[in-house]
Amino acid sequence: MLGVLHPLSKLIVCLVWIMTAITLFDLRFQLFTIGLAATLLIVMERRSLIFVIGLMVPFALFGAGFLTTSLLFRQEADFALKLAAEQTFARPEVSAGLVLFFRAIACGMVSALFALTTDPGQLVRALMIHARLPATVGFALLQALNLVPDLAREAQQIRLARAMMQGRRPRRIPGPVEGASLIVPLLAFAIRRAGRAALAMEARGLKAGAPRSHLNRPQAGWADLLFASCAAGLLAGGICFARIF
Repeated sequence: MLGVLHPLSKLIVCLVWIMTAITLFDLRFQLFTIGLAATLLIVMERRSLIFVIGLMVPFALFGAGFLTTSLLFRQEADFALKLAAEQTFARPEVSAGLVLFFRAIACGMVSALFALTTDPGQLVRALMIHARLPATVGFALLQALNLVPDLAREAQQIRLARAMMQGRRPRRIPGPVEGASLIVPLLAFAIRRAGRAALAMEARGLKAGAPRSHLNRPQAGWADLLFASCAAGLLAGGICFARIF
């Protein structure tokens, strides 16, 4: 359901929420952010609980570095320790480590929520139309978005062709030697695609400052206003909860 919203409205809301999570050094707000992002993914986007927990793993590994630095090496900043001293659930160094640990997960989950509910092509179009992103940069980003899955498909086709020539079944995961042998053909494929894209962009007259028309323009509506209002209310409620309790 969040995919129907305007990409820039979601981008602004997520950036504001991330900045608040960074500046508000409170464990309760970080847990509130993680719970809200997980709830939106499970309830509104129909993602499984296992998928959401799996999303948290890389961010938790990143945050574990802050936790171990605070607990084992006691190398936390004085500012963080001063703020953590206001937390009453543990010693300042433990509180600082826990807040930094869950803050990494919270910021990562907000970013994942935006990435999983936003079409990259629509985001680039919105940036070109509303944020004055140069057309050359926008179409280069669109070409890169199309090139990445094409590279994966091309690599799979090469692996299947080689397996057929050798009379064996293709491996599910390529080994180091097979992976290294794919570099040159994939590089040649990417160079050919880049040349064709450059010719196409030149033919379309992508010059700076030239007037342009756009298809599939993302439109903002009442749903975006409702989303921004609800997000502002939840953000204010989370801040008040963290400050009062």
